[in-house]
Amino acid sequence: MNSEECAKSQHTKPTVTLTGTAEKCAIGPSLGVVDIGNSENAYLFRVALPGVRNKCNIKCDIQREGRVRIEGVITESDVLKNSPKDYEMKVQQLSPPGPFTVSFNLPGPVDPRLCSRRFRSDGILEVIVLKYRIPIVSAEGLPENWCNGSFPAP
Repeated sequence: MNSEECAKSQHTKPTVTLTGTAEKCAIGPSLGVVDIGNSENAYLFRVALPGVRNKCNIKCDIQREGRVRIEGVITESDVLKNSPKDYEMKVQQLSPPGPFTVSFNLPGPVDPRLCSRRFRSDGILEVIVLKYRIPIVSAEGLPENWCNGSFPAP
């Protein structure tokens, strides 16, 4: 792969699959917009989840091969829920209440046990997950950085 092909492959948009409420939202803040960052040891991804007000309403499943699936529910606002009057929405630009899923692939394999998740107050789910690395083993069958409990010779 030449340098031009490599640059293009690093900046391609991920294929994102939306279902439920996320699929129906055509206007307004987009549910399921995904940004993916790449470092030497980890991936960072951010997913826009406008309308999700509580991190308890979302589940994020990360598979070793790098498949990410986010499931959640957008709940009705407290104003509409606790109102004695029924409001008919004349303009609906936010995602309507209901379940949704957002699925996409990271560029490579990861260790799903080693991740940090944060649901920000602005409705962005931010996750850092370490890349999966196959340990390098020496001819004796021990990892190369293993030193038998003593300090390596200078």
